[in-house]
Amino acid sequence: MIITTYKKLHPKYLVVIFFIMLGLSFASVPLYDLFCRVTGFGGTTQKTKILPKVIINKDLGMRFDTNVAGGLPVLFKAKNNVLEIKPGEVRNASFTITNQSQQLVTFVSTFNVTPDSTGKYFNKLECFCFEQQKLSPNETIELNLSYYIDPEIAKDPATKDVKDITLSYTLFEVDKFQK
Repeated sequence: MIITTYKKLHPKYLVVIFFIMLGLSFASVPLYDLFCRVTGFGGTTQKTKILPKVIINKDLGMRFDTNVAGGLPVLFKAKNNVLEIKPGEVRNASFTITNQSQQLVTFVSTFNVTPDSTGKYFNKLECFCFEQQKLSPNETIELNLSYYIDPEIAKDPATKDVKDITLSYTLFEVDKFQK
């Protein structure tokens, strides 16, 4: 008898489950993004306007890695590949990008932080990340990053022994990035 009742209700359950799954599929991207921003999962950094109130006397090596994807005809370099920073200290990093072609180039930059566990402590005050940039033929521009490492990094058991952090940027041509 229970089996018979189940068979009669079965199509309704399937429809409900279908719509729940459809809703979850649309919500998954923003929910995952929120999860990454809150936890720093996968090296996701934080964006803030709040300045730190304390500087911890512990030197960290800050390394900058620059990459160009898909044959984008640009030269991308950090002015300083390695800097020293203390948690809570606001620092700036400059990058130069030169269009080496005879055509207008439109690009966007993405980044990640390693070790992944430090992402939630890397706070960007100003960044050119994910913003479309245009470069005329043979043009060179300078882009800046203003950032600090949250002093809480020294209290976290997963990061208290970290001595170096790497911020790795990759430039993509906008047309290829959107596909």
